[in-house]
Amino acid sequence: MLQSLKNIFASEPNINSEIENKEIDILSGLMIEAANTDGQITQEEMNKISYSLINVFKEDPKIVEHSLTKAFENKDNTKSLFFYTSKLNKLYSDENKIKLIEVLWEIILADNEIHDFETNLIRRLAGLLYISDVECGNAKIRAAQKDQK
Repeated sequence: MLQSLKNIFASEPNINSEIENKEIDILSGLMIEAANTDGQITQEEMNKISYSLINVFKEDPKIVEHSLTKAFENKDNTKSLFFYTSKLNKLYSDENKIKLIEVLWEIILADNEIHDFETNLIRRLAGLLYISDVECGNAKIRAAQKDQK
């Protein structure tokens, strides 16, 4: 019995890491969805997604690789935007949601083309994340300026 209690308490950190992994899975899925909106995902877009998850959202590189692989394999079985945004609205502050919109613009701009579907996706996401058109536009400008550097 004592061993059973030790096992229960020993497994608690795994529960927390599963919750954290769910967050990165949501981010990975949404970023892959943004990259795939134009019908193809380029290596530049994948590099930008990986870089953003590791350096902007401070995720572990090994977990990022696993999560991106899973998201890429499931890109054709995408979830609704509401699935992603309902979770992000609970997890993220407005500042982090704006940062996410900016990163999504960077991913879209990685292939040096902006398709109408991509612009539409960002507008819908911004609305579901309660981000104003002005903030969304400013995020696009910042992303474009980073892309030119």
